[in-house]
Amino acid sequence: MVNPSPFIHLEKTIGVRFKDKDLLLQSLIHRSAVRESSAHGNNERLEFLGDAVLELATTEYLYQLSQKSEGELTNWRSALVQGQHLAEVAKELKLGEYLFMSRGEEASDGRHKTSTLANAVEALIGAIYLDQGFEVAKEFCEKFILRNLQDLLAKGKHRDEKSVFQEQAQEKFGITPHYEVMEEVGPDHDKKFTCAVFIGEEKIALGKGNSKQRAEQAAAKAGLKAKKWS
Repeated sequence: MVNPSPFIHLEKTIGVRFKDKDLLLQSLIHRSAVRESSAHGNNERLEFLGDAVLELATTEYLYQLSQKSEGELTNWRSALVQGQHLAEVAKELKLGEYLFMSRGEEASDGRHKTSTLANAVEALIGAIYLDQGFEVAKEFCEKFILRNLQDLLAKGKHRDEKSVFQEQAQEKFGITPHYEVMEEVGPDHDKKFTCAVFIGEEKIALGKGNSKQRAEQAAAKAGLKAKKWS
């Protein structure tokens, strides 16, 4: 059983009191720490779960919020769940201070890496879901992530690389680009995807990510560079 005292402040900050402190602890363990000592396993499986919970919570929230088209709502969702935004949420919660990681990872500024912080937020959502259920996890998402929608829209963050690439392809070629998964490797909780973006039959670029959505975004970003549209 984990000593709950180190987590009391974090629980107060997020407004969730965990019944199973081990779940909270696991959500904060970076994979590098497991190589050194931890007996609890790392947070990657919880991140995998939290990613899905966040996407569902975001989709439901946007569906109820607006009558915008499917394409527009998809762009809004992408802005809300993108890594940079989640990392900013992690900084607001001071989540990096609670992470367990190896000395080497910490020395390389691991507590401030965008990917590490974003993954920790998703892992925390996964832990909340397992401990408290979907409604509490959704409340967390709404309180700390989804409330930022108007700010993200004002900054143009909803115009992600996929949206820009699609607009350019339609304007220049009259064709809507499509994406295909070229490779999928790794266990279910740690999948790595390689996606390609096509204009018609022409493969424009490849992108990699730990979800199909992120791999497609990476492919679109590479496609913008390849076509000199960025």
